[in-house]
Amino acid sequence: MKKLYFLIAGTCLLAACGSEKKDKLPTDVVNISATADSTQVNQTNEKAAITFETERHDFGRLVDGEVVEYSFKFKNTGTGDLLIANASASCGCTVPDYPKQLIKPGEDNFIKVRFDSKGKIGTFEKSVMITANTEPRETVIYITGLVVEK
Repeated sequence: MKKLYFLIAGTCLLAACGSEKKDKLPTDVVNISATADSTQVNQTNEKAAITFETERHDFGRLVDGEVVEYSFKFKNTGTGDLLIANASASCGCTVPDYPKQLIKPGEDNFIKVRFDSKGKIGTFEKSVMITANTEPRETVIYITGLVVEK
């Protein structure tokens, strides 16, 4: 009976390992230069570069429960098309929203970061890691502030 139990438990664990989320672009997608139709590899030495106006935003003093947003403005300062593959936050209270389309050289765009302060009394610093076809592949932006009780 114990052997059967361990066999079933082991099977469940193995099955769970294969059920990863598949809705995000794989990281290796950003290892190629993107083209306008994303079906061809750019054979030139054109490189995308992401430059933020600011990499840190201080919300200042927030009251517990406030939900705030800030849009980080950036520009593709490279010579190739910019493709952001992912933007992930350091905590569930912080939600980034990033452009999914190609950003041409010289174009501006925004990464919007939403922060829910509920239950986060005290000072905070949250990070958002952006993965793109840039060098380096990852760029980090930050939000900070102080949450006080109502």
